[in-house]
Amino acid sequence: MFSAEAPHRPGAWPATVHVLTGLPVALLGAAVVLPALVVAVASPVPLHSVVARRTAAQRKRFAALLNVGIPEVGGRPAMRRQTRFHLLAVPFAAVAFTVVAGAASAGLGLLFAALQRPLFAAAGAGLLVAAVIAAHWLARLDTALARRLLGPNANEALTARLGELSRARTEAVAAADSERRRIERDLHDGTQQRLVSLAMTLGLARAEVPDGPAREAVEQAHQQAKAALAELRDFVRGLHPAVLNDRGLDAALSGLVAGLSQPVELHVDVARRCPPVIEAIAYFVVSEALTNVTRHARAKRVEVAVVRDRERLRLVVADDGVGGAADRPGGGLRGLAQRVGSVDGTFRIESPPGGPTLVEVELPCGS
Repeated sequence: MFSAEAPHRPGAWPATVHVLTGLPVALLGAAVVLPALVVAVASPVPLHSVVARRTAAQRKRFAALLNVGIPEVGGRPAMRRQTRFHLLAVPFAAVAFTVVAGAASAGLGLLFAALQRPLFAAAGAGLLVAAVIAAHWLARLDTALARRLLGPNANEALTARLGELSRARTEAVAAADSERRRIERDLHDGTQQRLVSLAMTLGLARAEVPDGPAREAVEQAHQQAKAALAELRDFVRGLHPAVLNDRGLDAALSGLVAGLSQPVELHVDVARRCPPVIEAIAYFVVSEALTNVTRHARAKRVEVAVVRDRERLRLVVADDGVGGAADRPGGGLRGLAQRVGSVDGTFRIESPPGGPTLVEVELPCGS
């Protein structure tokens, strides 16, 4: 594999071949770029296509002969730089070809003449060595010019790197959400069903066992099985509620609110569904916020609004409780903020002492 960034020292023969073939390649590039540049006044499309093809050819040449990788880059600024390279390549390649070919030719001529005059041998060998050294440094100079004009500049490289990191982060978040959904399905279809069967069996056995210590043990086991089932259901719901996949945010949040002891006014307006990862984050934001309200706020009125506005999903959870909620390290709100930030969302909380508390979240919801 070649590297686009590491300093490169081309071999003697590849460098020489690179320099000697540079002139015909540069002349061909200029022959097609110049006419396209002239007609670009009327339409820039042919110029874009011609420059892209010639740039691709040069990248392959640098990779094949010098093992140098030049990253691809698009956009109008990059095209202007690449056009300059194809035009500058002609005089550079002409000078390089003249220097290397001239020195090599003179050296070979002197070596041939050395058959008659041996003293010319040293001069001929020296010129050949000089040709190879010149080819080496000219190839390095050509590589530096190509990296500067054909590849991305510092800002473009940084933008590309940030794009790669953003895609990697998005893929990691999606993978984690997919894994949570898989665990939820496995628990729901496996462990939860076995606990239901166990609870039903213990319930039937309780009716058949006479009064006494054995019956009490069966009753206790029955109660423990039901408690374990309830805890597992809560855990599964916290991982990823199945209704969220099947019916979307409206149904999932309605079920969440219906299971609370605290009355909640819920408004959901999501005409088009968001990506599964975004829906999952929205659900858990509302779930965690309502859990905090139930445990700490002592609120009389709680409102939840979830609205999709074009490509943004807006969530608001408001209560008239005692306030004082804060985004503290290690706290539940910090976890929500990090989860929202993982998809480039925004998280804001206002909760002065004495209340009220307002949690606002915006999530990207492009489809």
